Amino acid sequence: MAHAHHQHGEHDPHEGPGHHHHDTTDIDWAEMGPLLESQAELFTPLYEHALAWLGKRQTDPGLVVDAGSGPGVVACLLADTFPGARVVAVDGNEPLLERARARAERLGVADRFGTLAGELPDALGDLDYPADLLWASRSLHHLGDQRAALAEFAGCLAPGGTLALMEGGLPARFLPRDIGIGRPGLQDRLDAVESEWFARMRASLPGVVDETEDWAALLASAGLKPTGTRTFLLDLPAPATDRARAYVAATLSRLREAMADGLDAEDRATLDRLVDPADGASVHHRPDVFVLAAHTVHTATRTL
Repeated sequence: MAHAHHQHGEHDPHEGPGHHHHDTTDIDWAEMGPLLESQAELFTPLYEHALAWLGKRQTDPGLVVDAGSGPGVVACLLADTFPGARVVAVDGNEPLLERARARAERLGVADRFGTLAGELPDALGDLDYPADLLWASRSLHHLGDQRAALAEFAGCLAPGGTLALMEGGLPARFLPRDIGIGRPGLQDRLDAVESEWFARMRASLPGVVDETEDWAALLASAGLKPTGTRTFLLDLPAPATDRARAYVAATLSRLREAMADGLDAEDRATLDRLVDPADGASVHHRPDVFVLAAHTVHTATRTL
């Protein structure tokens, strides 16, 4: 199953083709790990706002599970947000879980931090006891049958437990509409090609079932009571930090590599310039680079 072992939701800050978990198995995880960790760290302000909101909805959980944890950046933030909880990071990739354990050690939360290697949703069956909070950040849409997966997620919640699903939001923005090179509106055109790519990615998943993305209705169909939806912003204005520039450059490079066929020659040439460190007009040097992203969290509780 080409997509299953790449369900690392937390470091999917910008959905896009060529992103690690949309590729097949020829990934060098030792090499990718630091990049994924750095990107997730860039999004920490967004996650912190989301978890603070979540903390008011689910107080004092005993067990918190991060389903699709990747290198553990959000799992460790969950440990900070809920100091009385045990946190379990679940992911299909052992090298990324090694990074998660090392991070928990560095941050002093290792004594209440565990990992579980395995594919979603089946791996959740190996939890020792039901979860009071299950966090699934942009991992669900990589599972063919999302409705069935949500039922599995719901099934591992304790009575009164909360499922927090991060899905949807808005495409990220990095540059003004007119950047002085190429045709204005490049990111709008990238969005359109990316949307087509996403539809193909979904269609290629094993056991795929088409669903209307009414997340509250899907959560209700899993036997849960929807309790709220809220969108959180990451607003890193220009001039960008080195870390933000590196994230933008890596994202645009992946898009250039994966979506060249969907773009015209002028847009391809513009992307080439934007990712070339030797070009003064590239995102490595431009003063107008920023990161603006919006991610939506949907919550629901198990009432039985």
